[in-house]
Amino acid sequence: MRPTARGPAVNDEDENTDSTPLLHGARQAEAAPVCCSARYNLAILSFFGFFVLYALRVNLSVALVDMVDSNTTSIDNRTSKECAEHSSSIKVLHNQTGKRYHWDAGTQGWILGSFFYGYIITQIPGGYMASKVGGKLLLGFGILGTAVFTLFTPIAADLGVIALIVLRALEGLGEGVTFPAMHAMWSSWAPPLERSTLLSISYAGAQLGTVISLPLSGLICYYMNWTYIFYFFGIIGILWFILWIWLVSDTPETHKTISHYEKQYILSSLKNQLSSQKSVPWKSILKSLPLWAIVVAHFSYNWTFYTLLTLLPTYMKDILRFNVQENGFLSALPYFGCWLCMILSGKAADNLRVKWNFSALSVRRIFTIIGMIGPAIFLVAAGFTGCDYSLAVVFLTISTTLGGFCSSGFSINHLDIAPSTPLENGRLFSASLLLLTYLVPFSLRYLPKVKCRTGLSMITMDTGTEETNK
Repeated sequence: MRPTARGPAVNDEDENTDSTPLLHGARQAEAAPVCCSARYNLAILSFFGFFVLYALRVNLSVALVDMVDSNTTSIDNRTSKECAEHSSSIKVLHNQTGKRYHWDAGTQGWILGSFFYGYIITQIPGGYMASKVGGKLLLGFGILGTAVFTLFTPIAADLGVIALIVLRALEGLGEGVTFPAMHAMWSSWAPPLERSTLLSISYAGAQLGTVISLPLSGLICYYMNWTYIFYFFGIIGILWFILWIWLVSDTPETHKTISHYEKQYILSSLKNQLSSQKSVPWKSILKSLPLWAIVVAHFSYNWTFYTLLTLLPTYMKDILRFNVQENGFLSALPYFGCWLCMILSGKAADNLRVKWNFSALSVRRIFTIIGMIGPAIFLVAAGFTGCDYSLAVVFLTISTTLGGFCSSGFSINHLDIAPSTPLENGRLFSASLLLLTYLVPFSLRYLPKVKCRTGLSMITMDTGTEETNK
């Protein structure tokens, strides 16, 4: 028997904003089996796609720790000695055969932030291109391009800072289309009552990619040298592309091995959500308060997420003073918690809708509130930990873990409020990230110059030159 308890009461206006067949009393087709289904195969393959995507994105954050001459960093950051050394002696010597570069903190900020300059350019076009060439090809070639460019990272570093910055921007071009392309595909593949689960599985790959690539990059740096990081993950990306092109289709209608029952189940569950409108109602979009709520939520959450994702290894090294091996493992720990939370929260969100009859609006609100307020509290608390290494790592882990609830909140709300066409969903998702990607590079450019004295909360901007400091 299904539980009789119901979710929070919603008024008529809330009911009208929820366009899923369940809330209009339409009879639902019996769900197609999950095992060996085409839609869950797509979720698994896209999971590994985003795994590769984020591995390619964050590997430079760890590699840069080993690429830069430590004497250069020490001179640039006068407060890096605030916290005492605490690493135990390592029996295996650190391999230091990789070439070192004399890049100051400002230069490192430009290198880390350059990715987002390319990311900006393909955000809005990504949604449009998905409607023309299909999400399968756009996502596939976006990741393939990033993987190929990653293979050339050691060469670009030898050529100079400008070459490396340009290469990272080109990688950003490839990755900029991936989320709009994936959202466009899910608008044709995800039944409303499985939406949270399928998209959570798909995007959780980004967290696991971070979890695996950060410590693995640290180990590669420690026992081999930093150049092998880019060769390893670049080859993995190419292998994934081959499987993606071979096994995936843009829509259930074009899939070669999908069962007839599953195809009918997906199409019938989406038929009341499909839009026949050809033109994009820009005026209505710009006046939509729910859309602006999604944009603000995306901006707020992703600003913190991407800043930590890019600079956490630097914080672990320069402030908490972990070596490159420990750095990778500890930097990955918060994202392991986030990965688990995304998987579990996706299933929980769908259970609230199917078994407890919560409206989509209530579920999205609940999960967004938990995923925004919780991380904010613990991130602020981390700023007051001083040199308490354990407490700093614990608070950062809890903060990032609770952010996983957002994957079933605002993160997929585009598919709830927009007509189920690739163009609208791709553009909505792109618009949510566009402002963020304009501003994040500037924060990454200047944050490395912020001097952390005893924690994230006690910071002073160094506005003087080294000559003045002397």
